[in-house]
Amino acid sequence: MQKPVLVVMAAGMGSRYGGLKQLDPVGEHGELIIDYSIYDARRAGFETVVFVIKHAIEETFKAGIGDRLSKVMDVRYAYQELDDLPEGYTVPEGRVKPWGTCHAILAARKVVDGPFAVINSDDYYGPEAFREMYDYLSTHEDQPGCYEYAMVGYLLGNTVTEHGHVARGVCVETADHFLQSVTEHTHIEKDGDNARSTRDDGQTWEHLAGDTIVSMNLWGFTRSFLTEAEARFPAFLDRTLETDPVKGEYFLPSVVSALIEEGKARVKVLRSRDRWYGVTYHEDKPVVVAAIARMTKEGLYPADLWGE
Repeated sequence: MQKPVLVVMAAGMGSRYGGLKQLDPVGEHGELIIDYSIYDARRAGFETVVFVIKHAIEETFKAGIGDRLSKVMDVRYAYQELDDLPEGYTVPEGRVKPWGTCHAILAARKVVDGPFAVINSDDYYGPEAFREMYDYLSTHEDQPGCYEYAMVGYLLGNTVTEHGHVARGVCVETADHFLQSVTEHTHIEKDGDNARSTRDDGQTWEHLAGDTIVSMNLWGFTRSFLTEAEARFPAFLDRTLETDPVKGEYFLPSVVSALIEEGKARVKVLRSRDRWYGVTYHEDKPVVVAAIARMTKEGLYPADLWGE
């Protein structure tokens, strides 16, 4: 069985944050959030990382992240570009927004040929999540007639920010912790210990309990997912080019949900007791910096992460 690799979605320029937030230090010695993810992934067993970026940020990204991490991991690159479309399709006029998380994963189709985990570049997931995912991918292969996937679930109340809205995949699971469905909510706000979601720019709101299980885009797949996602992309484009050509997105959770509904895949919902941290807005950064400092003081991480 091939060793799992880690795919990092890093093409986003951090528009809400106001810059290339992947390069904003949070550690005492200039470490970035992605440094902690790579550190945790490496000690969980991952040896190869594939960064999905844009050509426009390639030089900056390699100088700030890739070249340094290549000293501790096998670093590879894939490129998410608007014009990476199936034959016969073109970018619609006025489209500048990326095609979404599933399109980002598709960018890695030429460099990933076995099991792989997926994370965001600007989220802190914690060591237990990587251990759980690596162990699962190392011991589960697709079964006849059923793909074997996984995701790490977090409590929604532990993932929202005080400073604006976030996007989350809201999950429903079976009694034995297999995913039934995941629905992308693109505008979730903190509401006390709970949260609320709107899909119509605030005209109506849906209450979401703080203990709702959500996906933070820490997924585990076999190579079959890339094959399925690529095969389904034209149908998505046909719908989107007709209904929402400028903003429609090919969401990873939507493809997962479709495969579950069709009985082609099952997704084990893994659990991590680690708290999730992320920097969506500038105001989030002090919270992350304080959390990293606390975990370093407690011995979870060395003060100088890579000992340079």
